[in-house]
Amino acid sequence: MHLLAQGGILMYVILACSVLALGIFLEKAFHLHRAAIDPGLFLREIRGMVGAGELEEALELCIRTPGPIAHIVRAGLSRAGRPRPQIKEAIKDAGLREVSRLESHLGILATVAHIAPLLGLLGTVLGMIRTFRAIESLSGAVNPSNLAGGIWEALLTTAFGLIVAIGAFVGYNFLVSRVERIVVGMETSAVEIADLLAAPEASR
Repeated sequence: MHLLAQGGILMYVILACSVLALGIFLEKAFHLHRAAIDPGLFLREIRGMVGAGELEEALELCIRTPGPIAHIVRAGLSRAGRPRPQIKEAIKDAGLREVSRLESHLGILATVAHIAPLLGLLGTVLGMIRTFRAIESLSGAVNPSNLAGGIWEALLTTAFGLIVAIGAFVGYNFLVSRVERIVVGMETSAVEIADLLAAPEASR
């Protein structure tokens, strides 16, 4: 709290950005952890059930399994036996909804990563303004203690802004890589489930 007070009002703004970024990161990391299933194992189970004519059981498995892959497979199962274009359309619609859900709030995290160093730079500018005002008010007859407050404010806000920006940027890239991995699994699963469920006459 002493350092926050030394850094001025912008330190509290940067602190609020860090809390927001941390909250988003933890929420998204938990959501993506639950969404990350083994698509190969899941699709093998679905293929076995579909091959045995157990569509209801396959739908129940999709309902019990968390994550976007299970959701798009469920959308495909709901169109089982129809022409391939209809199945692909249902899977595509479900996929777009799931991708939007996966990417939600990532933009806020990226924004924090971009504005935190700018806030730190603003704090630096304000601190230096304060320093030069002190020099002017004392007609140049200053000692280091007269300038310490402004220099503290300049250095602390810059350092804190960079720390928050680096953390947010690393977290953002980590989450984006997880999202991309899940999306690749979704695309592979979408093609496989469409081929599996399409009506025979529509596949020829």
